[in-house]
Formats: sequence, structure tokens, C-alpha cells
Amino acid sequence: MHAEISQFLRYLDVERNASDLTIKSYREDLMDLADFLTDEGQKKVAPREVDASHLRGYVSALHDAGYARTSIARKLASLRSFYRFAQRQGMADTNPAKPLRNPRGQRKLPHFLTADEVKTLLGSPDSNDPMGLRDIAIIEVIYSAGLRVSEVVGMNDRDLDFDEGTVRIRGKGKKERIGSIGTHAAKALHVYYAVRKRADHGDSKDLPTFTNKFGQRLTTRSIARMLEKYIKESGLDSRTTPHTLRHSFATHLLDRGADIRSVQEMLGHKSLVTTQIYTHVSTAALKQAYTKAHPRASKKSVEPAKASSRAK
Repeated sequence: MHAEISQFLRYLDVERNASDLTIKSYREDLMDLADFLTDEGQKKVAPREVDASHLRGYVSALHDAGYARTSIARKLASLRSFYRFAQRQGMADTNPAKPLRNPRGQRKLPHFLTADEVKTLLGSPDSNDPMGLRDIAIIEVIYSAGLRVSEVVGMNDRDLDFDEGTVRIRGKGKKERIGSIGTHAAKALHVYYAVRKRADHGDSKDLPTFTNKFGQRLTTRSIARMLEKYIKESGLDSRTTPHTLRHSFATHLLDRGADIRSVQEMLGHKSLVTTQIYTHVSTAALKQAYTKAHPRASKKSVEPAKASSRAK
């Protein structure tokens, strides 16, 4: 199998122009499988002699060795790519990795800010500086409509309808949806408009809403750098990113009784499953509040019971 792996790696290098790091990862993943098969007593195994049962045993061994689910999924992806190449080259008749499913990943609860923390963040930009006013407007809009940074960057003036309090959003896959612009966000936008600089765009209606100091459309990276600066200045959790404001938007809506289907539409999620993660965040927050506030839920309430059992 080693000769076939070497041929695949040469293909990645010469024809696919893969990076050194990518080739290194593929090499490690494929050699791991070759070593596993050797350890199983099969000294010489051609790619076409490996079937799904061999790979299931390999995946089981990875689980037993304590590999993370993400690492196992990456190794399976490497095997699928190798076997697609092997089939094209006549080295294998089938792709034994194709029917194997990736291990289900553990979904982490998204980090979000409290309403007071959002207020703290909004107090960081300099309201006497045009760029500070722009940054306040950006934060307000992201939090008001639950936008992705790419959606904010792509906003144009004609997407905003202040009379209706809405914004037309171009989301993933060029799908459009309508978001809400609250009174605070609308006010911040009007203040920013009064000091905004423009590059010469002619009479085009596709004028970018948010621009840099040269009057050109902002980039996603520039917004990320902007927020990083304010996070440090305000002393908020370092895990906070522009996407945290979107998480906060969804969490706060559900905490205050919003319908999950409505939140799904506002976020532009294709599947309700994606939106349901925020119900877990809300539940966790409720449990924390319960444990902190209920007199018979705290750890202290357990101590008298232990004392009475000792008395017996």
C-alpha cells in the first residue's frame, strides 16, 4: 500500500498543487492506516484488498486510542480522497471509506454577551470621532438584526427601509431575507450618515453602508479587528467575536419569549436544528439562575440534611 500512497501524494503535489501542510496531513493519515493493517497481521495489503470492515476496525481503534471526533472525521476524509484517486487509477474497485459515517460532533454552546455587556461594548467607541460613530452603528446593526459580518459588509444604503424599520439581507448561498432594524440601530445609522465619507461611486444605488476612512467598502477582517480592539478596551470575555453579537441576538430573543421559528427566519438558518442550539443556551442560563436564586437548589441547602443524618 505504501507505493500507492506515495503515488497519491505525488498527485497532490504536482497536479493539485497542495500545500506542504496538506500533503503532510494526508501522509500521516494514510500511513496510520497502513501501520494499523500491518499490526493486524496483514503485512502486504493492496488498496483493493481493503474493505469497509477493515476501516471500521481502524476507526474503532482510533476511538479506543482517544482520538477526538474531529480528528477521526479528518482521517476518514483523507481515506475517501485516497480511494477516489485509487479508483481512477485502477488501484481499487470500490471506495470502502464511502459508506463510513463521520462520528457525530459534540456541539459546543455558543458564547454570548448579556444585555449589559452589549451596552458596555457600545460604550467603547469614541462617539466624538467619525470612525467611532461608524463602529457604534456597526455593532448596533449586527446586534439588532442578528447579522453575519459578511452580511454587514455587503449592506448597501438601498437595502435599508427606515420607515418600515427593516433591512434586506443577502445571506449564504445568495439567499435574501428581511431583518429588523430597531430604534437604537436606526438612530446610530443616522448619526453615522452625517459624518460618513464617500468614495466616488457616481449615481449608483449600490452605495456601501459602511466604509473605511477612504470611503471604500469595509472588509470582514477590518470589522473583526475593530471589535477585537473594543473587546480589549472594555475588558469583556476574550472569546467574543463579531459572531458573538449574532449569538447574543438569538439568545436574548428566545430568553424573552420569541418563537423559535421566527428566530430561525431572522437568522436565515436553513434547518431548525441549527437554531435549537440557542434554546440550550437559554436553558443553561435558566438553570444557572435557578441554582443561584432558589433556596433549596443551592449547595448550602444540602448541608443541613447531611448534618441531620450524622445526628442519627
